Amino acid sequence: MTAAVLGIISFVTGNGTVFTVSWVVWVLAVLLVLRNRRVRLRYSTPEKLRAAIAEGDVRALRATAMLAKINKDLDEAERLLRLAVDRGDREAMWEMGRLVEERDGLAASERWFRMAAENGHFFAKRFFRPGHALNMDGTNPL
Repeated sequence: MTAAVLGIISFVTGNGTVFTVSWVVWVLAVLLVLRNRRVRLRYSTPEKLRAAIAEGDVRALRATAMLAKINKDLDEAERLLRLAVDRGDREAMWEMGRLVEERDGLAASERWFRMAAENGHFFAKRFFRPGHALNMDGTNPL
């Protein structure tokens, strides 16, 4: 949308610089769409997903865990997330915290959220800021 607005502005004003910027934004948007399409197609079949898991792809493990969670197979989701956590996947740490929180409450999930935060997970770090979910009184920092 930004590229379209810039294109219209450049047409109305006759500004060549804005026109050039609009084309750069269009090209970047197309490249981003193509990149995202390639990522989605990586696990386009169950066989490709299983092969990626066999190769140790933590994103494939996490994706399969999320499918298990959606299908209410929480034991399988936990097993797969733990495998991804053991391989250092901070997104799996976050998802494990979310799974434990749903099942056992926020206090029980602190371990997983702390692990994710210590590994740089943006949203997990926010839980430990003073006044936030796992640090309401400001005495439980990272």
